[in-house]
Amino acid sequence: MLTGLSLTHTTDLAVALGLRSGDVVCLVGGGGKTSLMFRLAHELAVAGEHIISTTTTRIMSPAPEESECIILEEDAKTLVIRARDALLRYRHITLAHPQPDADKLKGLLPEMVDHLHRLGLANYIVNEADGAACLPLKAPNLTEPVIPSSTSLVIAMVGIEAIGRPLLPENAFRVDNISRLTGLKEGEPITLEAVSLLITHPQGIIQHAMGARIIPFINKVGEDQVTRAEALAVKILCRRHPRIEKVVYGEVRRPAYPLTIASLKTDESDGKH
Repeated sequence: MLTGLSLTHTTDLAVALGLRSGDVVCLVGGGGKTSLMFRLAHELAVAGEHIISTTTTRIMSPAPEESECIILEEDAKTLVIRARDALLRYRHITLAHPQPDADKLKGLLPEMVDHLHRLGLANYIVNEADGAACLPLKAPNLTEPVIPSSTSLVIAMVGIEAIGRPLLPENAFRVDNISRLTGLKEGEPITLEAVSLLITHPQGIIQHAMGARIIPFINKVGEDQVTRAEALAVKILCRRHPRIEKVVYGEVRRPAYPLTIASLKTDESDGKH
């Protein structure tokens, strides 16, 4: 029987996400995936781990403070050779294919991510597997997200600022899909109920997650948004998705600001029988 919400706090993103050595992490949804990827890579590198960050879609080319080693290579074999060499000198490298738009990185095929995982070049692979046009909420089309079969952890992201805004293209990506999955009509306020459904629906943000662990991450939660984030966490957890045991919320761009890990308490977890 449920008895309430259990909340714990940490500033360590890897701890909040329950990372396991060898994880292939995929970031999906909207609301700060790229920022989370590079913060996580930085924290792991500082801890002495080796990390490959990449994308199976497209991302903006990272700034030097986000990734000091970017390898752009079209040929798969050459990419692996260059990656192996770079990881002798760097803790964190970013891999992608070149494309004419110099500001964007072209993603790897999911099979290439699987190959990199099998090679064991790095302790972790962190992959941005979805695009949301910098919007806080997104529903995928049939081919999204692009999640490699080796993925062991999926982080389903939403930005808390979407709550209460009207369901319009300036506030959410693929409005028609969101409406179809949640029942919200275009222009209606985005509700906690709708977002919780979008996160847990098999055709929603976690589509194609296969057997991976799933952790919803509510981003941009400052001091004035904690109550709303907690309410959203409860809505998500009460849907009892079999692979969602906790929800994390906080502000990715504020590493010193505590992250909150929310889970549902039960009689058993309280030691009651």
